[in-house]
Amino acid sequence: MTHLVTLAEVDKDKVTPGVLGFIVFAVMALAVWGLMKSMNRHMGKVDFKEAADPNADPRPDAGSAPAKG
Repeated sequence: MTHLVTLAEVDKDKVTPGVLGFIVFAVMALAVWGLMKSMNRHMGKVDFKEAADPNADPRPDAGSAPAKG
């Protein structure tokens, strides 16, 4: 019976996170997963097409200098 005690030896100088550390990590992982899912949903609603500037010159080369030859 004393041989089984050595398998469950607890070192008083060793610090481990334990069950509380696992629970905190799991909650944080679930929170990050939920935030990523929400971010992907919101990014799907964003329209990245830029509206035309009404004050812009309609010519395609309006911003470039004339070529010198």
